Amino acid sequence: MKLGRRLRRTRAGQYQLRLSKAERDLLRSLPGQVRELIDSTDPADPSVRRLFPPAYRDEEKAEADYQELVHAELLEHHRQALTVMEETIDADRLDEGQVVSWLSALNELRLVLGTNLDVSEGLEPVDTSDPRAPGLALYGYLSWLEEQVVEALETTL
Repeated sequence: MKLGRRLRRTRAGQYQLRLSKAERDLLRSLPGQVRELIDSTDPADPSVRRLFPPAYRDEEKAEADYQELVHAELLEHHRQALTVMEETIDADRLDEGQVVSWLSALNELRLVLGTNLDVSEGLEPVDTSDPRAPGLALYGYLSWLEEQVVEALETTL
């Protein structure tokens, strides 16, 4: 499938999802990996820290209180977004709530992958022989797809 709009809002208010079989297969493989990571809740894992960022870096008590208040809710939000993506990966039409969940899930996938690859704003293009090249290509695709979702949602504003 050539690169083109993957998600567009229809006149009926739904969203048409246009992904190739290869894209769907690729995306199908990712949510379970992130769910496994967040369910492990190893606070030392940089990816987990990225998904559950600290609010108080220098105040242990305040940070513990904050995490006690929000961690379970944020964890459930991440799980639900990943579940919606898994359940609708083969759908041709999504409603707005499902599209918002896709946006969250794509963002979570990007955050984890970007953290694992040490992606930063000043990242230079890498040679195809670089062992990070496949991961960076996936990161670029997820970023592009996330942009497509944002643009489709903007049509409702």
